[in-house]
Amino acid sequence: MTATGPRTAPDVVETVDVVALGESMVTFLPSRPGPLADVPSFERAIGGAESNTACVLAAAGHSTRWISAVGRDGFGDHLLRAIGEYGVDVSSVRRDPHRPTGVYFRTAGDRATDAHEVAYYRAGSAASAMTAADVDLEAARAGRVLHLSGITAALSPGCLELMRELTARRPGRPLVSFDVNHRPGLWRDSDAHGPEVLLELARGADLVLVGDDEAREAWGLRDAAAVREALPEPEILVVKHGSRGATAYGPYDARTFVPSLGVDVVAAVGAGDAFAAGFLSATLRALPVRDRLRHGHLMAAAALTVPGDLAAPPARDLADRLAALDDTAWGRLRLGPGWTETATAGAHTDAGADRAEEEVRTP
Repeated sequence: MTATGPRTAPDVVETVDVVALGESMVTFLPSRPGPLADVPSFERAIGGAESNTACVLAAAGHSTRWISAVGRDGFGDHLLRAIGEYGVDVSSVRRDPHRPTGVYFRTAGDRATDAHEVAYYRAGSAASAMTAADVDLEAARAGRVLHLSGITAALSPGCLELMRELTARRPGRPLVSFDVNHRPGLWRDSDAHGPEVLLELARGADLVLVGDDEAREAWGLRDAAAVREALPEPEILVVKHGSRGATAYGPYDARTFVPSLGVDVVAAVGAGDAFAAGFLSATLRALPVRDRLRHGHLMAAAALTVPGDLAAPPARDLADRLAALDDTAWGRLRLGPGWTETATAGAHTDAGADRAEEEVRTP
């Protein structure tokens, strides 16, 4: 991704395309596969659902702002610098002199396997102390879209209060996007019941993204239609079906399903945040719902074909060409490592799918 340097604090709050609010942590990625106890060294990176989405959107050409709190420590310095270098406005991030920046360690394995380990050190972090009283609400609402996730609500009672404030339906608010991100482990020590809180917050949003696995685990809902029945309030509801695809419900419950792309997966991390970025990018451009879903899948494919959480998104003209393919050509595309670097690099098709490649090459 192109680094443009961190944004500085403006005298007047600038309106941006997307504001993303939530905790980001310093992530330590293992130098080799295996249990955490056997890993000799780690590489430092950044991780946070909302900031990931903001970084991808910024790299895709949108103006973005990240709002959070970090410690007045070296890890906080690193987060502000790293996220700012994507072109994200970090001027509204509060520095907390009394609480640390959160960190976590993870193994190299797929998160879906039993062998995957994650060790979080976020209890008492600066971001967990956020409240509606100490967050710059004017900056949070100064965007065409305000992007939130259910992770923030689980961090503390103050964070839950903040999320309720931001999802309250009021005249003049931005479009509120909410990625459910159900993390049962974060709710274990909470007095609130996670599934109920997440349903409440989702009902206050205008655009909701949720995995069908999350909906089953949190709410016992078995299919996309049942999720829509439980969430009639959002104007747009996107139910993700993993490697099968995603279903979007729009006004008047118009239903659109788009299958996922074939992807040579390098690491199954960051795909959900990237999907959100792709869908929001296409929403900001007022593209048809089918194309919004396709851009979500393309951004997710970019994340899946690199080792870390963040990947360079495809150039807009390439993404638009791929999103415009007919259903047959779309179904035959398969994307591998490096596919975002040029119009055809890493993109290949099954036998007989030459038409898809031809359309990708043709302006």
